[in-house]
Amino acid sequence: MPGMIQLALGLACGVLGWLLSGYVYRHFYRTHPERSERFLPYIGLRLAMPLSTMLLLVISIFTWKLLGTTPAKVLVTMATLMFWLSVIRVISAVLRQALPRGRFESGSEHFMAMVLWLLYAAWATGIDAFVIEWMQSIAFTVGKTRLDLLMIINAILWVSIIVIGALWVSRAIESRLMRLKDLDLSLRIVFSKIARTGLLVAAVLIALPVVGIDLTVLSVFGGALGVGLGFGLQKIASNYVSGFIILLDRSIRIGDRLEVEGRLGVVTKITSRFIVLKSADGSEALVPNEVLISSTVINTSYSDKAIWTSLPIGVAYGTDLDLALRLLKEAADHPRVLKEPGPSAFVLEFADSSINLSLGVWVSDPENGFLGLKSEINLAIWRKFQENGIQIPFPQREIRILKDEA
Repeated sequence: MPGMIQLALGLACGVLGWLLSGYVYRHFYRTHPERSERFLPYIGLRLAMPLSTMLLLVISIFTWKLLGTTPAKVLVTMATLMFWLSVIRVISAVLRQALPRGRFESGSEHFMAMVLWLLYAAWATGIDAFVIEWMQSIAFTVGKTRLDLLMIINAILWVSIIVIGALWVSRAIESRLMRLKDLDLSLRIVFSKIARTGLLVAAVLIALPVVGIDLTVLSVFGGALGVGLGFGLQKIASNYVSGFIILLDRSIRIGDRLEVEGRLGVVTKITSRFIVLKSADGSEALVPNEVLISSTVINTSYSDKAIWTSLPIGVAYGTDLDLALRLLKEAADHPRVLKEPGPSAFVLEFADSSINLSLGVWVSDPENGFLGLKSEINLAIWRKFQENGIQIPFPQREIRILKDEA
């Protein structure tokens, strides 16, 4: 009977904790929705339910001990369960912050949560000692060193903790650097990548001695690694070095409009190995950094974002050319066309069946494409020519049949 009362009391604490956390969720998302993805607010929201429930359970345990005579085993078990849930949610939040978003990050969270729940189940049921003894019994020898399953799992655990910690710190540094608007974007990317690389190297150097690997062993592989970089990894190393050169000299930045090997697009992302070039049709090309260093790249927005584009059009012979040129300039009155320098109209040539003209305009936002802009300007030209009686000719062929007088 006391156990059922404790279970009912624990469930009541769980319901109250759930209601309290729901109020915290709604209040936070109503007042600070933009901060919900930051690490500390995110982890606080994730811990609201288990911590509030655990606090209510702790109060219930002390109250039970003051009023009752039987041990509060059920309440203690439920409080321990909430504490373990809090630990799992903290670790999941750290993994979410450290690992890149995607299936790998989501899968890692679920896998870690499953492992931690299995550890809790082993501890709660008292079979943890048996599991440890079983893992120690599975052993093999490498040289003069005896390795067992427990040592391997322990090594993997420590390496994972240290590396994930380094990734988490590097993501925090990167997030802080990206918010420094006074610093150039390319320099922010460079500093964040240097910090990430340095922290990962430090994590490896710390993790290896922790699991019992002597750092002097690495010197044996130094020569082989150098040969590998010189042959098999030459392209990869070249791309990484080229990436840092691009970021440091700021010759290419996010938002630049490039033409690389016949492909035109806007730079949407710069990494240590490649850039992402997005074309007007939505397709994305991954261009290796080495290509940007070793070949000619046309950067149409290097010093000025505006781009000149022209629209050819033909008019009939006998057209008032001064009027036609003026109407072309008037048709270029469009929000995307710059007023200064303004549009220009030219007479190109006297062709077989038309006088060829050209309208040139400066476009302020070339990243939005030219197809829609040219279509709207051509429609405006057509309307103005129709209103003023200017004809747009089309090729004609005249066939004469000569009678044979013989």
